[in-house]
Amino acid sequence: MTLSKQLFILISALFLMIFSVNFVISVGNMRSYLQIEAEVHAQDTATSLGLALSPYISNETDPVMETMMNAIFDMGYYKELKLVNAEGRPLVTLTNDQVFEEVPGWFIAMLPIETATAKSEISSGWSIGGTLRVTVNPGYAYLKLYHQAQSAFYYSMAAFIASSVLLMLVLRFILLPLKRISQLALAVSDGQYETMDRLPWTTEVRTVAGSMNAMSKKIGEVVTNLNAKLELLGKKLQLDDVTGLSKKCGFETDMKRLLAEHGEAFIYLIKLDGLAAMAKEKDSEAIDRFLRDCANSLKQLAATLPEGGAGVYHFFGGEFVLLARDINSQQVEQMAKALSRSLSELGSRYRQPDIAHIGVAPFNPLDTTAGMLAAANEAFEQAKLIGANSYFIRTRDDQAKDIAEWKSLVFDVVDNDAYTVSFIDPIESFLTGQVLMTEAFIRASAADGQPIPVGTFVSVAEKFEKIVDLDKGVVEKVLAYIEGRRIRHAIAVNVSTRTVKNSDFRAWLAAQLARHQAVSAQLVFSISAYAVAKEVKVFKEFIKFVHEHGAKVILKRFDTQSVSLETAKALRPDYIRMARDLGNGVSREPGKRDFIEAMKEMGQLLDIGILAENIDADEDFAAIKSMGIAGASRGSGKQPNKAGKLYVPVADSIVHL
Repeated sequence: MTLSKQLFILISALFLMIFSVNFVISVGNMRSYLQIEAEVHAQDTATSLGLALSPYISNETDPVMETMMNAIFDMGYYKELKLVNAEGRPLVTLTNDQVFEEVPGWFIAMLPIETATAKSEISSGWSIGGTLRVTVNPGYAYLKLYHQAQSAFYYSMAAFIASSVLLMLVLRFILLPLKRISQLALAVSDGQYETMDRLPWTTEVRTVAGSMNAMSKKIGEVVTNLNAKLELLGKKLQLDDVTGLSKKCGFETDMKRLLAEHGEAFIYLIKLDGLAAMAKEKDSEAIDRFLRDCANSLKQLAATLPEGGAGVYHFFGGEFVLLARDINSQQVEQMAKALSRSLSELGSRYRQPDIAHIGVAPFNPLDTTAGMLAAANEAFEQAKLIGANSYFIRTRDDQAKDIAEWKSLVFDVVDNDAYTVSFIDPIESFLTGQVLMTEAFIRASAADGQPIPVGTFVSVAEKFEKIVDLDKGVVEKVLAYIEGRRIRHAIAVNVSTRTVKNSDFRAWLAAQLARHQAVSAQLVFSISAYAVAKEVKVFKEFIKFVHEHGAKVILKRFDTQSVSLETAKALRPDYIRMARDLGNGVSREPGKRDFIEAMKEMGQLLDIGILAENIDADEDFAAIKSMGIAGASRGSGKQPNKAGKLYVPVADSIVHL
């Protein structure tokens, strides 16, 4: 119940009590007044009429006495007028038993009025000639009291209603700043650090509002500083210290984006063969300068393509990669020649005529990143056989199945439900030491029994719009698994952008979550950071939809280069799982430690669980655990069990449904 309602009820109850007491006192006073008035009236009538009858009392049969009594009886509100002689024999008796039916019986019972009676002795000379008894009819008093009580009640009720309305308006005006303070608190909890420009005039409320403004400003400053710190650390972790180019993890992220977009590209693998010989002759500063010159040459060539059309990466040592998007075969050749000329010029400056070779391979959506790099490396080996600073372009596609065969295979597997779901990469909760979450993983086999690469399988399903049916099937299996096995931890289910945007899927999902309401909180929809970056509005609506139906969302493979922290704050997922590269090596790299600690602070402010992915080394896992994030999974087959120890997943984690 709101404070305004509580105050309104309390003050209204006080008003009601006051009006009730006043009403009761008023009616009681009126009753007493009428009682006294009746007694006085009876006595006055008895005295005055007795004096008027005194001259005639000596003649008991005189009709004047009855006439006079009738005149008085007809003019007043009397129940009885009775005249008796000195011996007590009635001479004249007049009665009126009139009852006023409009006065209810309960009113008479609650407010009894005693019948007022008065008498007067009538003298005849020096002796008592008779006695006159006057009794007032109480019905008239009851009628007057009833009318007065009605009027008092209606006036009191009108005053109470008017006071209540005025009270409600006053309370609304006085408590309006509290509503604004409540809205400010909710905005702060949602990550919007606003302030109240106009402070309320009530001293206490003004103090609270000022405190809220100060708190909001301080939290906003903390978040801003954390954002800046994370952005800076993220860039430093993603970029090579010597060349300033993106590292291998950036290349892998861009390859995943390319796969999700079904784009076309060519991979240029450049290896500096002469680096080892130079390292023997020159110091580290000269080698670093040589690597920077090489990086600048690659960036200049990448700049000749349309904006965003190429990316340059430095893996390690003398190994570079240039990823060129959306170029035709003629442009591929021109780029390779330009690279060869640029490397020759660089080699001549450093007196190294044969300094590097270039291997070129096309992007293959049916292959893994490692497979495509292997193909580029094979082309590099061919280039070494051609000549100094030469290149070799691999044009023949060696994929085992063409697109038509893959489409047929994927449709057959999805339509016939010929796949299984296993649960991998358990994330240990650092708070409880138990499993916090596992991830649903699809397994399918071709007709010859060979396992189908899941990345290729999902890519083809998404390319030919079969991914929605696949995601529905996986969600159904996961819900059945949670209920059938009475699972207590959460399970992450990957969903594609096409599925998220599908209105039929949302309607279907709403029905599923309503049917499985008891376990809906254990279903966590996993979405990739690089997918969110392209469709922020769509994913924001989807996350809101999921939360409304009781499920949760995890933003995976997070790094500040893919999605900004401002975007993550606006999305408000339940969990953020950092990119794998950010957790591995944290015990040796202070920059990664600083980044994870900043992420932890951000998660605490925004109430988002921060997770790490596939930590290989025990010392890295221990370091991350000591930082206090929500949890982490292990790599290289090491997974936490419920006691926090390590185990290797067994076959019964596979579900056949």
